Amino acid sequence: MSPRVRVLAFVAVVVAIALAATAYVVVERREVRAERAADPEAEQAPIAEVTDGPRIVFRHTGNDSQYGVVAVVPLDDPGGPRAFTGVTCDRVAARAEGASCLVTDPGVAAAYEGFELDADWQQVASHDLPGIPSRTRLSPDGTLVATTVFVAGHSYMSTGFSTATEVHEFGDGERWGNLEDFRLVIDGREVDSVDRNVWGVTFVDDETFYATVATGGRTWLVEGDLAERTLTSVSRDAECPALSPDGTRVAFKVDVDPGRRVVWQLAVEDLATGDRTLLEAGPRGLDDQVEWLDDDTLIYGLPRADEPGVTDTWAVDTSAEATPRLLIEQAWSATVVR
Repeated sequence: MSPRVRVLAFVAVVVAIALAATAYVVVERREVRAERAADPEAEQAPIAEVTDGPRIVFRHTGNDSQYGVVAVVPLDDPGGPRAFTGVTCDRVAARAEGASCLVTDPGVAAAYEGFELDADWQQVASHDLPGIPSRTRLSPDGTLVATTVFVAGHSYMSTGFSTATEVHEFGDGERWGNLEDFRLVIDGREVDSVDRNVWGVTFVDDETFYATVATGGRTWLVEGDLAERTLTSVSRDAECPALSPDGTRVAFKVDVDPGRRVVWQLAVEDLATGDRTLLEAGPRGLDDQVEWLDDDTLIYGLPRADEPGVTDTWAVDTSAEATPRLLIEQAWSATVVR
């Protein structure tokens, strides 16, 4: 299987999962609403109890009336009762200062929107999205927002799907547009190709970020500069990066069976030395952008094979032989607020 076909297959699977989950919610939500209301074991916490300290913010995916609603748990008790914000998102990212929320509005013609919310989960800005929500991230101080969506008939995949990734200031501030328009430099040479695709932003600060670029039949970890509008290659074969809290390492997905079938494993790369550690016991079939729980632990979402639309958030240490463990049941798109 060629790299281009592998990317197309990956995107098609993700889109199918997203659409299936949306359809499932529309059909089932009425039936389970009364069930949830009558469930005495459905533990919930007051939102005020978990919004002042370190916490994990995520999309609740239990088959109940809160499906899709953003929930919060204390960082030191991820398996405990969750508090619900009342905000529904397909994808969410949060900082202490606020949150980014990407939403699909199903209907005869689906519409897609992005929202910014303040620290009290009140909407402060909204904007249309050009396609199906896929990723969102905030800069460390919450002043910048990155969004990635799947779009049809875009770039070189005119018969399939591709991504559009944009960065803008939180609220109604400056917009840098589609990152595909940035100048791309690979191995010291400027690349003026039309077959480029950008996704999976992770911010260093308010000017610098890392992301994935697909071009020339392979993927690259790139460093982006908003002021210079450039994307510069760092290393090959890396997708959906996440910068560690101390800024010294990047975690990402690697296809360890290229050319045949997509087999994802997680890897961690030291930015100073370029040394890469492959997590041998990591997840298979991963379609999430990982997040750092702490300096030594990654978290990510995985769907349940036997329950459509339900996902769990898992954690794994960054050592090569680490074994993943369940961190939060019925959770997706988790980010850590420290």
